Amino acid sequence: MTGSEDRPSFRLAYVPGVTPDKWARIWNERLPDVPLSLTQVPAAGAEGVLLDGDADAGLVRLPVDRTRLSAIPLYTETTVVVIPKDHLVTAADEVTAEDLADEIVLHPLDDVLGWEERPPGRPALERPATTADAVELVAAGIGVLLTPLSLARLHHRKDLTYRTVTDAPQSGVALSWPEDAHTDRVEDFIGIVRGRTVNSTRGRQPDPAPAGRKPAAGKQQSGKQQSGKQQTGKQQSGGARRGGGTPRKKSGSGGGRGKPRRR
Repeated sequence: MTGSEDRPSFRLAYVPGVTPDKWARIWNERLPDVPLSLTQVPAAGAEGVLLDGDADAGLVRLPVDRTRLSAIPLYTETTVVVIPKDHLVTAADEVTAEDLADEIVLHPLDDVLGWEERPPGRPALERPATTADAVELVAAGIGVLLTPLSLARLHHRKDLTYRTVTDAPQSGVALSWPEDAHTDRVEDFIGIVRGRTVNSTRGRQPDPAPAGRKPAAGKQQSGKQQSGKQQTGKQQSGGARRGGGTPRKKSGSGGGRGKPRRR
């Protein structure tokens, strides 16, 4: 086995529309010795990639199976309708689902908006296989498409535009990983997406204090004790002065010789 095979790495999966470039750049700056491997996977297959161990973590679309996967929601995307540039809807800055009631609304098989029933408007005769295929049909004048803003930008065409749909379902993006595989590398990436600094200890046990600090505290305590001894010595010294000074002369007949009295 070569040294490169032994070299640790971090495998990150991400779904279409998600752009991990900024986080990847920070990872490479902080952990240059741990290569970051990026793999784009279909939104519908992201959970399987994580559960099968083909990636250490993933930038996925919610919801995910929370009984087997941990997830940290990152952001929620705006939903837009993709339309030709000369469409009547372009007259408004934003629209509602009701405004699309008379439109043929394409519903691709890889849709990520999670409609409770189906999208508004009139359904097409067939569902496109992918969002990319649906965008091509919009360009051909077959219908319109509701999708997250990031996917509208990903499949952008010069002859198409989009408008915000204010009351449509939205797609949330999360960082996810298998519950039983919360490794130090996963924690490193969590710190990056949450904007932690390099020296942050959140999520980990803090490093033990250097061994040299404890003796320093002991010396300080010893110094206090020594200072106390000095103070005790002062008290003892003071006692010696009180007990060992020059004796006072006693008055009266019980003392030594005195001057004779005059008669």
